[in-house]
Amino acid sequence: MRISARETEVIAPHFKQRLSGVTSTIIQLIPLQVSLGVRIATLGPGLPETLPWLAWSSLSGFWKRPANRPFRIWHARRNIEMLAGIILRDILRMKLRLIFTSASQRHHKRFTKWLIRRMDRVIATSKRTGSYLEVPYQVIMHGIDTERFSPPADKQAELAAANLPGKYAVGCFGRVRHQKGTDLFVDSMIALLPHYPDWVALVAGRATAEHQAFEQELKDKVAAAGLEKRIIFLGESRDIPRWYKALSLYVAPSRREGFGLTPLEAMAAQSAVVTSDAGAYTELVAEGTGTVVPAGDPAAMQQAIEYYFAHPQETIKAGKTALHHVRTNFPLLKEAQAIDALYEDLFTKGA
Repeated sequence: MRISARETEVIAPHFKQRLSGVTSTIIQLIPLQVSLGVRIATLGPGLPETLPWLAWSSLSGFWKRPANRPFRIWHARRNIEMLAGIILRDILRMKLRLIFTSASQRHHKRFTKWLIRRMDRVIATSKRTGSYLEVPYQVIMHGIDTERFSPPADKQAELAAANLPGKYAVGCFGRVRHQKGTDLFVDSMIALLPHYPDWVALVAGRATAEHQAFEQELKDKVAAAGLEKRIIFLGESRDIPRWYKALSLYVAPSRREGFGLTPLEAMAAQSAVVTSDAGAYTELVAEGTGTVVPAGDPAAMQQAIEYYFAHPQETIKAGKTALHHVRTNFPLLKEAQAIDALYEDLFTKGA
């Protein structure tokens, strides 16, 4: 849905063609922001045309302020988008203020620090992310769509409907690669499943070309252990919410992570979780919802998983606690409202 620059008060630039976590964030947040009354539009390729969007020719309209605001807000999420905003505001003298959302958990390079220092406001998606920033920031954590990710009426019925064996399912979803720790999950399953016949394991996610050999090695390990019918590789699924519904336990074994939404998605489907301490996981997992272990520690990961395998009633209880935790603290609407409050503060104070 194309709109005019005059109608637009907030611009969400998207300067990347390929799908990414930033893409997903924009696609999910903007419809909610529109429903809250924010006059926001995207600018750039790779996004659905159902979102409000500006044509590149609309940039010339940025020299004039919008109908009811003293300036527009340029909300960047990548370096290239920050740089474009700085050029538009500081060189071309367009009526803009700049916001940057940082999800990175590493020390920034000099150029990135220079860009961030020129922002009018900075959002960190977690406390850990904020610890790497050298400017004032506000923590606004990601949320999830708790209608799309929701619990089933009966998890065992979900297993039966999917023709999966056992009474309980454990899953590991996301890109299949070393960074995500998929091998740590598979190794734990090979060690544990022979002792826990009521459990079945699911691996869902895409292995890109450079990681297909890694995925094949995992499948070969599973075959050598004779567990092909109990450790099931689903590949890239277009219906991930359905598979979450079947899980009683979710494992996020990442060695490195940016933020990491999958534990929240699993908890919204009433699943207990075991995660590493990568990304924002330690800030997502509350007492009674699951267990966090050191990243890259296979023994700790296996031990944590085994507790839930051995105590299924405790696992079910933790899943119920997790569901309440996510619905209370991480609905996507809460993230949208916090961002919009920051917009209003910037509009009011000007810088």
